Amino acid sequence: MTSITVVLLQINAFGTDQLKNQAKGIQYCRQAARLGADIALFPEMCNIGYTPYDPDQPSTCQPWLDLAIDRQSEFVTTFQTLAAQLDMAIALTYLESRSGLLHNVVSLIDRHGDILFTYAKVHTCDFDPMEAVIDSGDEFYVSTLDTANGEVEVGAMICFDLEFPESARLLMLKGAELILTPNACELEINRLSQYRARSFENMVALAMANYPHPQFNGNSIAFDGIAFDQDGSRDMLVEQGEDQEDILLAEFDLDQLRDYRQHEVWGNAFRRPAKYQALLSQEINPPFIRPSAKR
Repeated sequence: MTSITVVLLQINAFGTDQLKNQAKGIQYCRQAARLGADIALFPEMCNIGYTPYDPDQPSTCQPWLDLAIDRQSEFVTTFQTLAAQLDMAIALTYLESRSGLLHNVVSLIDRHGDILFTYAKVHTCDFDPMEAVIDSGDEFYVSTLDTANGEVEVGAMICFDLEFPESARLLMLKGAELILTPNACELEINRLSQYRARSFENMVALAMANYPHPQFNGNSIAFDGIAFDQDGSRDMLVEQGEDQEDILLAEFDLDQLRDYRQHEVWGNAFRRPAKYQALLSQEINPPFIRPSAKR
């Protein structure tokens, strides 16, 4: 059996203190490795704990912008070294500065310490003062991740991305078997249901890490993408946290998932893309016009 274990790091941050956040991240990655993880997944923007600046105090914005780091920073390279030491992939999140732009990103670091891709959040929360100053990413990525238990095709989306079916659909079309989802928001029944739907409709495994109480409400969650077996309908839920700080093990049977994808009807088998031309339109009509929305 080809089995992949993702550890969801549902951990609190020390606000914008990057040194303390780095030290805690290292501690929990080491614990994840001891538990047999193939991949350790952080919640969104873990270098600053998804801590916003105060929009009512404009003077706090620039110091917050100055917290952005690049891929050559000590914060990132430390986790590259750690991944190689632990023989474990790490999905590391941070506020990135790149060519004069800011991005909310996740870098997938493989067990050899190499960055396979750095995905910048496409669906930024433009209605939120903090994310309004962050630039949207341009592309979704899928890479072949080499683990000690075999290879798996991995993609990523971040938080608000999951609320748009196009995100997971594009990743599926690019070959993703597993989609990693760093998160930072209240995960209530509707968002959790959306996430389940993304797994069901694309026949992909999903793993999401969120911040616990008091910042958000935990509920880090994983689905295996296998909605039916020989006995009929089954629950795709693999793991779900509560609201407290925790690390959660989500184990995925890739052989079972791959067999399921060979014969079931979802995914890309019966889609009719020629009928979906309106999806490419840039036009926005009432009641969905929002002045803050970027294109």
